Amino acid sequence: MITAGVPGERAGHGRAGHGPAEPELPDRPLVLRRVTPVDMATVAGAAIASLGLTWLVYERLLPLSGALGFWVCWYAAFVGFYISAAALQWERLLVRDRTMGILVSTGGVFATAVVAEQIGYSLVKGLPAITHVNFWTQTMAFAAPLSPLTVGGVLHAAVGSLEQLGLASAMSVPLGTGAALFLAEVGGAMERPVRAIVNAMTALPSIVAGLLIYSLAIITFGLPRSGFAAALAVAIVMLPTVTRAAEVVLRVVPGTLREASFALGASQWRTVFTVILPTARAGLTTAIVLAMARGIGETAPVLLTAGFTAEMNANPFHGWQATLPTFILNSILNEGQSPKYVARAFGAGFALMLVVVVLFVIARLVGGGRPGELSKRQIRKLRREATQS
Repeated sequence: MITAGVPGERAGHGRAGHGPAEPELPDRPLVLRRVTPVDMATVAGAAIASLGLTWLVYERLLPLSGALGFWVCWYAAFVGFYISAAALQWERLLVRDRTMGILVSTGGVFATAVVAEQIGYSLVKGLPAITHVNFWTQTMAFAAPLSPLTVGGVLHAAVGSLEQLGLASAMSVPLGTGAALFLAEVGGAMERPVRAIVNAMTALPSIVAGLLIYSLAIITFGLPRSGFAAALAVAIVMLPTVTRAAEVVLRVVPGTLREASFALGASQWRTVFTVILPTARAGLTTAIVLAMARGIGETAPVLLTAGFTAEMNANPFHGWQATLPTFILNSILNEGQSPKYVARAFGAGFALMLVVVVLFVIARLVGGGRPGELSKRQIRKLRREATQS
């Protein structure tokens, strides 16, 4: 709460020998509004003016066409009008600040709109398929090319995706987190080579990871094409994402926490496991989910190492296994046989997006709040301990 008054004095009482007492100031909190009606009017006026100017140029003056060009020109005009209107009202520093706020805000709105458009388009195109219960509970084992949408589903592909993702995460998350701890906490002579390898793996095409597992594990060592082989390829794809994101999160942990732990006599690894990792829990969880979101959408390495099947295979260590991305690819390739494959493909795409959304929700629940922020369970535990003592 921000209150008006003179520090060290009671309101209404002046200092001795300094004339009459000053009038008493009201003890009321000052509410700082981030968005005022003037701000909203400025944004609305710039948007309307830029829309009218762009329509006039596109429709009346110049032989231009195309929705993309229209909205790009509208946005450029909107920013120009906003800067002009802001310059008439505020100082230069405030104009810069609010212009950057508008740019960042509109960028966030645009990114959200793109994601919403992708999810909505997949939902609309796949609605004829996903409205049937069999789409979620059946496989394509008994579905012919001309079978109606009431026959067949993506159950086998969803099971394959989840199993392969689980195996890949079990392999890549410990390795990636360990590599991030080495880069952020240990370092030394090997830091530069390890960082170079991680950066190179980040730019590695996923099909190269599939070719590596196919040539090394399947051809050389005789590992059968299966979900486990696909999980190995996906783990290679996920590893650099986990490492780089986790390293960034670990470096954000305040150095004072490390110093306090060392001052209490804790070793480096005890500091890592009892101070650094719990503090960076939320960020590490987000890093893991980002890697999982990338791994679950891989298609080329999975096709090379696990193939595709229309039947249920819940054993990832034996036999070919389908995933949601390979199901989508196979449906699009069979589009010429029946238009129903298109609805199944978009339905599988919507299911894949749902899996990613669920992963992020789980990460938010497991990761908790900001680094160092206590969860509700921890707060309740501290209250119980305080009550008992």
